[in-house]
Amino acid sequence: MSKPQDPAVLNIAFMTSGGLAPCLASSISNLVKEYYFTQNLKFTVRLYKSGYKGILMGESVIVPNSDLPTLVKIFAGMGGSPIGSSRVKLTNVADCVKRGYVQEGEDPLAVAADRLREDGVDVLHTIGGDDTNTQAAQLSFYLKAKNYDLTVIGMPKTVDNDVYPINQTLGAMTAATESAQFFKNVVNESSCSPRMLIIHECMGRHSGYLTAEAAHQYTNFMKDSNTGTLHLPSAGLHSESYDIHAVWIPEVDIDIKAEGERLRRVMDQNDNVNIFLSEGAGVQDIVNEKIAAGEHIEKDAFGHVRLESVNPGAYFATRLKELVGAEKVLVQKSGYFARSAAAGHFDRALIQKCAAVAVQAAMRGESGVVGEDDDNDKRCGVIAFERIKGGKPFDTTLPWYTELMTKVECHGAM
Repeated sequence: MSKPQDPAVLNIAFMTSGGLAPCLASSISNLVKEYYFTQNLKFTVRLYKSGYKGILMGESVIVPNSDLPTLVKIFAGMGGSPIGSSRVKLTNVADCVKRGYVQEGEDPLAVAADRLREDGVDVLHTIGGDDTNTQAAQLSFYLKAKNYDLTVIGMPKTVDNDVYPINQTLGAMTAATESAQFFKNVVNESSCSPRMLIIHECMGRHSGYLTAEAAHQYTNFMKDSNTGTLHLPSAGLHSESYDIHAVWIPEVDIDIKAEGERLRRVMDQNDNVNIFLSEGAGVQDIVNEKIAAGEHIEKDAFGHVRLESVNPGAYFATRLKELVGAEKVLVQKSGYFARSAAAGHFDRALIQKCAAVAVQAAMRGESGVVGEDDDNDKRCGVIAFERIKGGKPFDTTLPWYTELMTKVECHGAM
């Protein structure tokens, strides 16, 4: 395979894939800016629409160089993905055929490779989570086997912060901040009804990071409230009503009966109960229960259980209502609110650091995923695709988490 292009011009392509996170637009902005200020570099920018779908379907746009400064400025402050995203597994041939992305008998990897060759792409930046980047790895290996010289550089996106060996994935901290802000408003709903149970459901299939960090930041919000400590008994204001009374994450087993007894005492004392729930907490138990009842469990193209079909928030709301004696139950999901936000201060700095390393790698022709490497003193560098995998659990030994849980579990304790 040969590239039909001017060898003096570097043809750079971008795609975002998977669920949203507060880093997608900002990552494109920072990467383009890094290229723009690379001395003596001539380059083109191609944007594939809706992730791997755009590559398979040949849907892309080339941004005129004159518009790149405007792209950098606009994308820097945007949430979501201006170029679209999708969940496509290139190695799941049947799913790609079913969705009309390839024809019967075609290999999606071959179709994607041919498209990149025809478009003359030198560098492909994939911005996504572990599924996105493992697929990028498969594409990179396939192209290498076909003697096509393409550099593929991933940026690690996921609000779950659950990718090995990445210390901090892009967008996760902002998503936690937004989730905490979301609950800062929602908690006030407890004032509109006696014996109110509020379940704040956060994203997090395998990792409790987002739920735990959101709870951590929420407690900090309460400490830093402009009104001071929310406690004035003479006016009927008690800070305990605004506290978090339980944090349930996938890494910690839930004893629903014992928790029900403890939270019943919290309800009796405070007239309300507030729970932070990771959507992955207790999911396997729920799935087993549904299978035993003869129900069909839906899965996505990557083999993950579709959490919307399991609905953990509704499940626990039903179980807990009677256990705690709630008169009203409110399940509020912050996921879409949090993940669609623009990158916050912490993530903007991390994205900028990763983008600088990614462009340097592109200039060297080094493929891999750029991030802070847990196995290399958390230094930001290029991590081989073979080392990338999902399912990294949240570290429940972190001092701030153990301190948080000590405070949370003291509510209603005998």
